[in-house]
Amino acid sequence: MDSSIVYLEPVGGESVSRSENIAVVESYLNGLARKNLTSVPFAPGITFEGPLMPKLAGRETIIGFLTSILPFIKGIEIKQHIADGDYVATVFDMETVNGVDHVVDLCLIVDGLLTEVRAFYYPGQSSQ
Repeated sequence: MDSSIVYLEPVGGESVSRSENIAVVESYLNGLARKNLTSVPFAPGITFEGPLMPKLAGRETIIGFLTSILPFIKGIEIKQHIADGDYVATVFDMETVNGVDHVVDLCLIVDGLLTEVRAFYYPGQSSQ
């Protein structure tokens, strides 16, 4: 078994600044928190995958999915952004009607557009 590490780099696109990439991710998270996704710069071929669902692809599919979960979101508190090139990993707490989920979204931004979201989260415990 080869023990080397392979880094995947996005193909094409212009490099944008760290702050511009973070602004794209924040527009996505603010859109979720405000229940309004109209200002989120989704790429036409965006993909989204999470731990409890199949990989979704395409702008309209992603908007449809996210719109379906908006009623469950009560708020988002961003804890930290970690940026590396065109990738931004954001650690945040998402308050839902079922409690607080601790989330890390790994986002790829290409040419100022949100191109990929990979969600990792630990669902909060419901209080009983």
